[in-house]
Amino acid sequence: MCPASVRTVPTEKPVFAEERRSRILAVVETQRRVRIAELVSLLNVSEPTVRKDLSVLEQHRLLRRTHGGAIAVQPRFEPSIDDRGALHGAAKDLIASACLEEIGRGDSIFLDSGTTVQRIADRLPEQHVNVLTNALGVATALADRPGVRHTLLGGSVRSLGGTLVGPVALDTLSRFTVNVAFISASGFTGAGISVADVADAQVKQAVIERARRVVVALDSSKFGIDDFVTVCELDRIDLVITEAAGDEVTALCAAHGVQLKIAVA
Repeated sequence: MCPASVRTVPTEKPVFAEERRSRILAVVETQRRVRIAELVSLLNVSEPTVRKDLSVLEQHRLLRRTHGGAIAVQPRFEPSIDDRGALHGAAKDLIASACLEEIGRGDSIFLDSGTTVQRIADRLPEQHVNVLTNALGVATALADRPGVRHTLLGGSVRSLGGTLVGPVALDTLSRFTVNVAFISASGFTGAGISVADVADAQVKQAVIERARRVVVALDSSKFGIDDFVTVCELDRIDLVITEAAGDEVTALCAAHGVQLKIAVA
């Protein structure tokens, strides 16, 4: 599913209120926040219906209303990689295609564990690149491509994210240098990029130190989110690739010398 802002109000779809509200909660719990326009598009109902549903859910203390949307009130729990992969699919496809434009023949690159970065691996042409990764999904996607050399880091398996982390992964990383590191994140604010897991953040931090260029690939739902642990400040990032960015994100990137690339169809 890929919620998107719309300018027209669609025809009401006859869905039970409990089902609608359960779907709203699922989106809020996964994304931590949602806009009314996204829910209108996702549920195919009118804006007043969405506002009423949000009011009911707030009365039951299941979320908190904000101007133009709602945010979660429960502590954040990291969703599984399958759950994350099912959200904002169209945006992630656009971002992945734009990321491929940043890879040259013969480059050495790092692909980390995010669902957007996984799409880069799925689309990576056989152009004789060297790929370093700690993501099991990335290694699987590249296993049968003779034109792509890849190295999978060792370490402890973190099944929730499908990654290898820990001291062995960090030690192995110290032996490599890459031209471009493609990093994912679940949060982006003025304080930097952030993720839900400490071990995952440690690997990303080590990669950033070993990369000549750092590219952060994330969809616009991550903007304004401050997740559990900060990976790095914005000054450490060279390029952000996303499918949409408002004035605040544009200003943040400009203030920290970060190039901003908007992926379009």
